Amino acid sequence: MKTNFQLKMEEEIARLESTGEKPVLLLQCCCAPCSSAVLERLKDHFRLRLYFYNPNIYPKEEYEKRLGQFDKLLKNMTFPNETDFIKAEYDQEEFFSRVKGLENEREGGRRCTECYRLRLEETAKKARETGADYFCTTLSVSPHKNAELLNEIGAQLQEEYGVKYLFSDFKKKEGYKRSIELSNEFGLYRQNYCGCKYSIWFD
Repeated sequence: MKTNFQLKMEEEIARLESTGEKPVLLLQCCCAPCSSAVLERLKDHFRLRLYFYNPNIYPKEEYEKRLGQFDKLLKNMTFPNETDFIKAEYDQEEFFSRVKGLENEREGGRRCTECYRLRLEETAKKARETGADYFCTTLSVSPHKNAELLNEIGAQLQEEYGVKYLFSDFKKKEGYKRSIELSNEFGLYRQNYCGCKYSIWFD
């Protein structure tokens, strides 16, 4: 039986609410459109640190375009708790090194798994470095992303880095639909490929 990761998240949030805690969550944000619905769902329950770590995005002009959309997103949202934005260094060589030999894999295959692992691992490292209580990613809001795999990787990294992973599946409860609605409302640029140059080939 598949795990309901949305339910797991709701149970964890309910536990936190019962204690009055507002822990710090370091959230790896893949893009502003996907982040919109995720932030709406989390902002009342955590002190958010948004982490833009996406060395997979190609070319650099596309990276800058996606990064720039966060100014627009954050101006259109209100946050009841302290919220920070952290931009990581753009280092495409880290991504190319990680997926070497997997360039011709289909979308959703082993190349994507390595990309998930790279971004989540750097998020776990940053969470430990900055003293965050939890880490997570917005990636599961997309219907094209494997939430079970993302949560499996998150669980492994939780053990390795000693920071709690927030189990989640943000596409549940029409999360993806809501991201489209908010993107339209805020006038956000929605890209037509995942991010890396190989995803352009297979789009």
